[in-house]
Amino acid sequence: MTTTKLALQGGTPVRDRPFHGWPVFGEEEESRLLQVFRSGKWWYGETVREFERQFAAFQNAAYGVSCCNGTIALQIALAAVGIGPGDEVLVPAYTFIATASAVYTVNAIPVFVDIDPDTWNMNLDEAEKAITPRTRAIMPVHFFGLPVDMDRVNALARKHGLKVVEDAAHCWGSQWRGKGMGAWGDLGGVSLQMSKNITSGEGGIILTDNTEYAKYARSISNCGREEHGQWYDHAVIGGNYRLTELQAAILLGQMTRLEEQTQRRAENADYLTAKLADVPGIKTVRSDPRVTRRAWHGYGMRLISDEFGGLRRDKFIAALQAEGVPASPCYLWPVYKNKGFLELKRKGEPGHWPFCDVEIDYGKVFCPAAERLCADEAVVLPQQLLLGDRADMDDVVQAIRKVQDLQHELA
Repeated sequence: MTTTKLALQGGTPVRDRPFHGWPVFGEEEESRLLQVFRSGKWWYGETVREFERQFAAFQNAAYGVSCCNGTIALQIALAAVGIGPGDEVLVPAYTFIATASAVYTVNAIPVFVDIDPDTWNMNLDEAEKAITPRTRAIMPVHFFGLPVDMDRVNALARKHGLKVVEDAAHCWGSQWRGKGMGAWGDLGGVSLQMSKNITSGEGGIILTDNTEYAKYARSISNCGREEHGQWYDHAVIGGNYRLTELQAAILLGQMTRLEEQTQRRAENADYLTAKLADVPGIKTVRSDPRVTRRAWHGYGMRLISDEFGGLRRDKFIAALQAEGVPASPCYLWPVYKNKGFLELKRKGEPGHWPFCDVEIDYGKVFCPAAERLCADEAVVLPQQLLLGDRADMDDVVQAIRKVQDLQHELA
């Protein structure tokens, strides 16, 4: 190490230039967008259908039904399999709030399950313990694009008569044994929001191999209309959750980059993992040989403070940021500690769930692995960083090693 002082203490940072930017766009998106714009046909037509076909094929699903965002994709998927008032749905404690809020929105009950700290995904041993007579579905989240063990999820569902709705919000290319995520369960929901690995600013898509579920999801997303029904004939109570032709045009442009970008992220992530393997106190995420491709929506690592000289995560992240590496802690508390869930008992009839006779208090929930990851351990690099070159990855490794070597300056 040639530098004898951390950047946080006035030393020269490892890096003084930005990493790869996001979103990535160019002539492909522009020409497709202008073509739709000039056509005057902006509303839910063939461009949307073409995106749905291409993305479903990319994920090895029979059907793709687009919608306005990933949260709504999950809500529609839950409704399509019949989840409703009083039903319990198993969700991981470490995830974006949409996983659980989608359950609440269909008047069902999110039951929070702890995670496996080595994968950041739902702990399936704990999931089975959480099943009650009210449990109707399980919603695995493939966090940062790492597939959950879907062989076991589906076996668990068959054993207990559960529906499987995959939160595949991070999965634009991830595969389990050669089949895309979102196509393993009954349905899956994918997000196309601005930070995601392909994006139209907002957007979502529902994947399924089930014809009837696909038809019902389409109807819910399109004001309750049936595919060949009359315009003002609304077969179910749905909503206006449609994607626009302009968004679909951008997404088709993004699709032309997805294969190459997925491969580049994977190569850079594998390189980082190999380089960090011998850094004491840094624990990278464990994979599985049945994962045949991973999308890498972000690169997560755990800081084990006791093995890293006792350095606290906040100081570690601040030091990395000063060295030019855009690290963050991701979620600061598990989903069930958000104020909205803690105060649900105060809404409507005190102590009762909307539309069903259930008492619940999320203040009593405690998932230790998720708590540790949120409070002390998780360190995350954004997905676009993985689109850089090998020199960018070397800068990340150098910055981490520099902080380790000079951690005494932060005491």
